[in-house]
Amino acid sequence: MFSRIKSDVQCILERDPAARTTWEVLTCYPGLHAVILHRLAHACWTRGFKWLGRYTSHIARFLTGIEIHPGAKIGERVFFDHAMGVVVGETAEIGDGCTIYQGVTLGGTSLYKGTKRHPTLGRGVVVGAGAQVLGGFTVGDGAKVGSNAVVTKPVPAGATAVGNPARIIQAEQDVKREEVALKMGFS
Repeated sequence: MFSRIKSDVQCILERDPAARTTWEVLTCYPGLHAVILHRLAHACWTRGFKWLGRYTSHIARFLTGIEIHPGAKIGERVFFDHAMGVVVGETAEIGDGCTIYQGVTLGGTSLYKGTKRHPTLGRGVVVGAGAQVLGGFTVGDGAKVGSNAVVTKPVPAGATAVGNPARIIQAEQDVKREEVALKMGFS
């Protein structure tokens, strides 16, 4: 348990230029507090103590401003930066090394119990402030979701989704780079 917390603190020190010391991160980063409390809530949830998981989650939301359902799955070294107002739904999955900014919703688009209603973020995904990722699809490894984007369809690995409704721009830029390279004689 302590090794995971140490890893979480280290990831914040690496990714946030404003983070100065381990003590500062441990005492002043609500994103870290939310992840630690989520692990406790998730452990309760998966062991059948559903009410205790929900209650722990409720207390975590009160203390941090970050709402993570105890059924959600969160990988290692996930960084919630300035994460006030973040909502993570029950069937959401967040891969290792993801960064999520303030006001993000990983929400559902259906009300059917027992189905995958919330998104899965691959490894190393970055979700910008105010983005809404809605539905039971996958955002591929290394993808980026721009601030205030509304994503309702899968995002390929390494791609960037922006706008409302979101459109993929990385793939378009890659095609243009290839066309320019071909014109210039590079292949």
